[in-house]
Order: sequence, then C-alpha cells, then structure tokens
Amino acid sequence: MTTIAAVGDVHVGMDGADALAAGWEGIGERAEVLLLAGDLTRCGDPGEAKLLAEVLERLPLPVVAVLGNHDHHADQPDELARVLTDAGVTVLEGTSTVLDLGGTTLGIAGTKGFGGGFAGATISEFGEREMKDFARHATTLADRLERALGEIAEADHRVALLHYSPIRETLRGEEREIYPALGSYLFAEAIDRAGADLVLHGHAHRGTERGVTPGGVRVRNVAQPVIDAAYRLYDLTEA
Repeated sequence: MTTIAAVGDVHVGMDGADALAAGWEGIGERAEVLLLAGDLTRCGDPGEAKLLAEVLERLPLPVVAVLGNHDHHADQPDELARVLTDAGVTVLEGTSTVLDLGGTTLGIAGTKGFGGGFAGATISEFGEREMKDFARHATTLADRLERALGEIAEADHRVALLHYSPIRETLRGEEREIYPALGSYLFAEAIDRAGADLVLHGHAHRGTERGVTPGGVRVRNVAQPVIDAAYRLYDLTEA
C-alpha cells in the first residue's frame, strides 16, 4: 500500500511556519510522500517560500509540489520554485516525476491548472485578446498535464497534482458565480484521456473534499480549510 499525505493552501506568510511544522511532526511515520497542492505562500514572496523551505527540508520523506495563484502574485514563481527546489522539493509545472517507494513506483504529474469554467458555462477562445489569452492558458496547461501523465504511464500508480479544480463537484459550497475562477473541465478531460489513479487539488476553500471525473478518476480537494487538518492521508486503493 502506498500512503500519500496531501494538503494545499497552507499560505505561509512572513510570520513564520511554526504551526505548519508542528502539524507535520511525525508525518514520516504515517506517509511515504507529501504532496502540496499549491498556494504554498501568502503573497508569492520568495522570503515566504524560504520559511516554508526550512520546514520542508527537515521532513524525512519526499515532497512534491505545484504552485498556486498566491504563489504567482508577486510575479516571481520561478524564484519560488528555485527556493523550494534547493530545499529538495520537486516542483512540477506541466512535468512529471517517478518515485520508488519501497519497490512500488509512484508517478506524479503536476500543473498549477487554471480557470475557465465547466461544461455549459465556459470561457471560450473568442473576442478580445485578453479573453483569448485567458482561455488559451488553460488549454496550454491542460495539454501539458496530459503529456506529463503519458510520461509516467509505466508507473505502478499515477497521481495528477493541481491547484485549480478539474471538476465542479469539489467546488460545492463555493458561490457558483465564481466557478470559472476556480477551475476548468479541460483538466478533467486531459486526465481521463491519459489516465490516473487519483487527482489532488486545492484552491476552493469552501468546497467539498470528494468528487470524481466524468471518466471515473477519484478527485480530492485537499485545501487546508476543507480537510481541516495539517494534511490528509490517502492510499491508492481506498482514496
């Protein structure tokens, strides 16, 4: 059994990460890998990332992460990724990694994801340049996620790690008017075509933990306000 610890939206600020460190105490005895579903920092400041990195580099298990919209706010996502990578964290964006966990391989494909909406209420690549750019960004990232999942097709288990949601179901509890800002169906379509055992995302603080893609892949919203814990444990047979 491969046990995953997952959480998103920890929003570490310059006031430190002591509470986060306390919540992760003993995590290595319960899980084999920690997956972080974006919004790792409060405002995307590299100093915030440094405080988080100091906690993460002390953990006794691999850490894989994607960035979220908060991590892009200061327009320094590459610097945030560098700080985390220097601490031993694998940061994914349209890329993948494979971990050997005691003889079982776990493939993880990740992307920030993006908004755009869901079937019947989507933003299309039409009209003003700004609208076309918005829609195209989601399409581009979904295509990259699909390719990244294909790269890990031989792994024993595959996880898709995002920040934005790929389905409506895990957004229940949020105001419907902001669904287009919370995710896009394009990512669920990419996942269903490429295949995965489990999808993890954050971003929707008032959403619902459990859902499923149209193709039957299990989706879990691990935003910290949703799971109401330092992390949630999932195994890949009973996620």
